[in-house]
Amino acid sequence: MSVEKLVYQANQIATFFETQPGDDPAAGVASHINKFWEPRMRGQLAKILASDDSALNPLVIRAASQIHFPEAAH
Repeated sequence: MSVEKLVYQANQIATFFETQPGDDPAAGVASHINKFWEPRMRGQLAKILASDDSALNPLVIRAASQIHFPEAAH
């Protein structure tokens, strides 16, 4: 998947959870990504976070500590 598309999808998830009731929208973002993104997508997100996360919604960045990244992506 292209970096642009992956960033777009992550940002769409963050935009959705920003509007939902609850105490921790970052937990919602992380939960969704953990449940529905395959390991390759999560690994690609880890690389984006490590190199240039400027295009990511800040909520995605906050959710990163709760996302289960594949071992090879660390």
